[in-house]
Amino acid sequence: MPELPEVETTRAGIAPQITGRRVSKVIVRDRRLRWPVPPALARELPGQRVHEVTRRAKYLLLKADTGSVILHLGMSGSVRILTRSLAPLPHDHIDIRFGRAAILRFNDPRRFGCVLWTRRDPFSHPLLADLGPEPLSADFAGEKLYESSRGRKVAIKNFIMNAQVVVGVGNIYASEALYLAGIHPRRPAGRISLARFNELAAQVQRVLRAAIRAGGTTLRDFTDSDGLPGYFSQSLKVYGRTGLPCKRCGEAIRQEVIGQRSTFFCPHCQR
Repeated sequence: MPELPEVETTRAGIAPQITGRRVSKVIVRDRRLRWPVPPALARELPGQRVHEVTRRAKYLLLKADTGSVILHLGMSGSVRILTRSLAPLPHDHIDIRFGRAAILRFNDPRRFGCVLWTRRDPFSHPLLADLGPEPLSADFAGEKLYESSRGRKVAIKNFIMNAQVVVGVGNIYASEALYLAGIHPRRPAGRISLARFNELAAQVQRVLRAAIRAGGTTLRDFTDSDGLPGYFSQSLKVYGRTGLPCKRCGEAIRQEVIGQRSTFFCPHCQR
């Protein structure tokens, strides 16, 4: 699944290509995504100019004259910028055309993504309204994690993957940040000290920034806006390294299921 760095890499890739351009046409080949593509998208967006491409959590927001496109890549989605018209592939569900200048093409084999249209403030949309702070913003800090974790018995990995606590810390980067902070993923959130939460918050930011600089993590489905893979996978310390030696101590990396997600950790370095 594309996570925050993959989405941010995509945003940075497409924004210069479409910001300031006017939409000429919207082609919807298949409305059957996670939520049906609203007819208003193809009816109202043409003729409008895209003024800004931003990100909230794992959602891309294309701000136009009278509304915003809310786009989520889901499990397997990607967007590409085409500079010439190419025949669509089987899972190329939506084109947003900008005259002859560019085509924003949305591909999603599993159809768990979404492309929605709203005339209201997108941050008040039900999908975005209750989200927690951005992990790379000033609103994200160890003190706030510590305060909201008091009395919580939930495993720390599940806690930091809760989008109402902090957005965008998906499975890969949660495993990596916990390793760097030396915290066992099963440790109850309410039993972690303020000092360790400060360290964890710093490592979450460190690993996300490093992944963004590297262009995301290469998994089965993610490609960035140029069709190129990310390279952060070369820097992974624990994720996907079951049975391989820890890069710190040499102990074999273990894999367990926590909260229905595969979790990777070093039993010696993480307590």
